[in-house]
Amino acid sequence: MQSKARAGHRWISRLDRYLVRHVSDLPGGNHDAFFRRLSAAANNGKLWMGAAAVMAAFPGRPRRAALHGLIAQGVASGVTNIVFKTLLPRSRPLPEHLPVFRFVHPQPTSSSMPSGHSASAVAFAVGAGLVKPGLGAALAPAAVGVAYSRVHTGAHWPSDVVFGSAIGAAAAMATRRWWPVRPPIPALTRTAAPAPRLPAGEGLSIVVNTLGGSFTAETAGALHEVFPNAHIVTVESGQDLAEQIAAAADNPGTLALGVWGGDGTVGTAAAAAVERGLPLLALPGGTLNHFARDAGIGSLRDALAAATEGHAALADVGLVTAERGLATDPEVIRLTMLNTSSVGLYPNLVRRREQLQPALGKPLAGVVAMFRTFAAGTPTTLTVDGIRHKVWIAYVGRGRFYPRDHAPLVRPVLDDGVLDLRLITADESFARLRLLWSVLTGTVAGSRITHLQEATEVHIDAGGAPMALAVDGEALAGVRAVAYSVRPRALTYYSPQP
Repeated sequence: MQSKARAGHRWISRLDRYLVRHVSDLPGGNHDAFFRRLSAAANNGKLWMGAAAVMAAFPGRPRRAALHGLIAQGVASGVTNIVFKTLLPRSRPLPEHLPVFRFVHPQPTSSSMPSGHSASAVAFAVGAGLVKPGLGAALAPAAVGVAYSRVHTGAHWPSDVVFGSAIGAAAAMATRRWWPVRPPIPALTRTAAPAPRLPAGEGLSIVVNTLGGSFTAETAGALHEVFPNAHIVTVESGQDLAEQIAAAADNPGTLALGVWGGDGTVGTAAAAAVERGLPLLALPGGTLNHFARDAGIGSLRDALAAATEGHAALADVGLVTAERGLATDPEVIRLTMLNTSSVGLYPNLVRRREQLQPALGKPLAGVVAMFRTFAAGTPTTLTVDGIRHKVWIAYVGRGRFYPRDHAPLVRPVLDDGVLDLRLITADESFARLRLLWSVLTGTVAGSRITHLQEATEVHIDAGGAPMALAVDGEALAGVRAVAYSVRPRALTYYSPQP
């Protein structure tokens, strides 16, 4: 067995010398200085850190590609320099193998096997390419150039470079498991439905919640200007929102119900629209209005176009049944859910994320918000669909949200017939440390503390203890149990054609 290993080593050594001899025979020129400078630029990963800094200036996938590339590079560098250079001592090429003027100065003194520069170069390029293939392709020539420069400058044998490159590629692929690349978000899909045309708002009753976070004195005026023939009702402080919405929906001649407000306001209006068989026009207003965004209505111009042309689609609605009060005499509350519901720390997480988002952007704001929320919070004991958990977050989305981790942002399909259930649990030992580590490393979605599933019904019971429940941003205290179900394609809503 040892003789075979020695024979293999001799074969690799002969091949190395053969290849180096051909490199030595290349005529001298400006390329010698180029490869020396390129090799020096990659010392200590400086070249790749600079590339990452440029990529990070562009939000979204370029920034994630930079981070993934640096993580892969760090893993490859550590494995190469700490593990393999210790296990595989090897002398570097000597001046007798290459012209002296080509040698890099100073000549490295560590083991030649494997090449750390090659490992870092390939790891960064492959790691970035896993997130954004175009960037990986752009970085590939630089990575190949750095790897070859280590042979051209006499720093390594060719087999050192090959082995180091393999380590780099393996490190990038391995880090993908615990820092996964987000899958692409599916294309927006709508199920068209007939709806009356509302020229200039004719036949449209609009309810405006003046307590919405973005309401100003100009809001009502803008609505009258865009929909001059609409019946517009403003709800002031102290008035019952549900009663005002019902009265507007029952106004004679009403063909469709419009609503300006946040998620809770839109949910109340949706319930009234479904009950009366009216299409809903969700206007972009309020503190948050996720449904209007998912419906494709980002401005009053979008709303006017959809209503004028009668472009509409179908959406599922969620039914929420909450029990609170005494177990012997419970109070049962039934709500309509258009977007999301949560129990535990999720409302605090969302509030912090929204505060940080203008300065940090959504992805980084989500990470910082999760860290702050879970560092100070405590888990809640819940029974979810018959299974008992200690839960940091129990999140239920009406429809499949993306990305498929715990920063749900986009819902491209509004009538998929499912509930998106996401749990972050504290059942394992060292629960807080596990949670904080997964937040710091971006591995929440792939961690054992995370449970993702889809269902058409979900039941959550607090075992008699009160819990805080949030439905479409509206909080409900003292809830002991809650059940969720789906009413498929129950709501017709106006939406611009995709």
